[in-house]
Amino acid sequence: MASGGETVTQVEQWSVEDRVFRLYNLFSNIPPVAQTTMLELQRDEHIKYLNEGLKQLGPSFVALDSSRPWLCYWIIHSMALLGESLDYQLENNAIDFLNRCQDPNGGFGGGPGQMPHLATTYAAVNSIVTLGGQKALSSINRDKLYNFLLRMKDPSGAFRMHDAGEIDVRACYTAISVASIVNILDDELVRGVGNFILSCQTYEGGIAGEPGSEAHGGYTFCGLATMILINEVNHLDLAGLIDWVVFRQGVECGFQGRANKLVDGCYSFWQGGVLALLQRIDLVTGDRLSLFDSGEEDSTGNSTSEGEDTDGMSSAAEETCHFKNGEQQDASCSVNYTSSSHTRSLGNVEMEPLFHSLALQQYILLCSQLENGGFRDKPGKPRDFYHTCYCLSGLSVCQHSCSKDYDSPSLPGQVLGPYSNLLEPVHPLYNVVLKHYREVREFFSRS
Repeated sequence: MASGGETVTQVEQWSVEDRVFRLYNLFSNIPPVAQTTMLELQRDEHIKYLNEGLKQLGPSFVALDSSRPWLCYWIIHSMALLGESLDYQLENNAIDFLNRCQDPNGGFGGGPGQMPHLATTYAAVNSIVTLGGQKALSSINRDKLYNFLLRMKDPSGAFRMHDAGEIDVRACYTAISVASIVNILDDELVRGVGNFILSCQTYEGGIAGEPGSEAHGGYTFCGLATMILINEVNHLDLAGLIDWVVFRQGVECGFQGRANKLVDGCYSFWQGGVLALLQRIDLVTGDRLSLFDSGEEDSTGNSTSEGEDTDGMSSAAEETCHFKNGEQQDASCSVNYTSSSHTRSLGNVEMEPLFHSLALQQYILLCSQLENGGFRDKPGKPRDFYHTCYCLSGLSVCQHSCSKDYDSPSLPGQVLGPYSNLLEPVHPLYNVVLKHYREVREFFSRS
């Protein structure tokens, strides 16, 4: 207990709110031109930070020696979201390194010579997909990868993370995602997975890592995406899942991962991605890939407010930020789920937008972004590649969540700050940039 009878949880929450609202109040008291500058995505600084990380990491990163494919994925995917390609030497070095992480019996380890693991297999495959091209994609030994996935499959139908490892929803997602994206998914891999995930959906509505545990944003994304990929999403309690996720967006405008936990920038994707998938559930359940393969239009349509200002912040963005022309406003994020004319359908039920996209962008740009490059969990925390990856991924999801289709650029009213903030769209089931997903689907459909 804290000194005045408050709980530690309360004190930590108040501390975070204080840091966040100070930033929002600072923003509210500067001229509009300065507000636009403050909301600008520091693209060049982010690219510099990412490039330096891919070339050389400091000695403190020895703790992540078994996560080296993850470092590759976080950095390479972040670069792709920013529309930046690696130079020739770095790209070839990355392909060669990831190939050395590939186990002779299938799957990828955390580094050369390390045991294969589903998490690092997912990270390595997504990195290779993002690098793209004949050399990278042909380096994946799909036959041995398939055999590795079968070895990780438990008799219950779920998957283990590694030999004799834990069974959880994360293992199911990484296995099914990898198999799907390289076109080796079959009935044997799918068998029993849906029943395991159903057993992990809690009374709260979200999905836990294993039966009997607490609902969690990361596992909820993994569970939902897996159920879509195996065409069993309608077996979930989707109404309960939606109810749980939408209430994870709090007064800070960002998402928390669990009830009564602190806001964290990484959940911009883990929770925002869930809602992006649910907003298009009527499309992805019928044909989970058609929307992304062919640029099929979202049948729900799209509308934009009149009077948008394409130079700097749009009028919609100004309304969302709660700060107009330097006027002092309530610095909290009053999430208004009825403030837009966009609607979504789930079966025959009409739904309002599921999350406040512009408010989430506000948190990412003002609270998670650092001027010298990189993103962080929350104010007061240091930057890192993990949060850079998932803050950018969440920002992309926000910017494209109301697009009529994934081949159409977002309208200015959907992008907070200057329109130059617009990132590449991601495929939300895999979290790879859409154009790289399409390349890998075409490549392995010929194989």
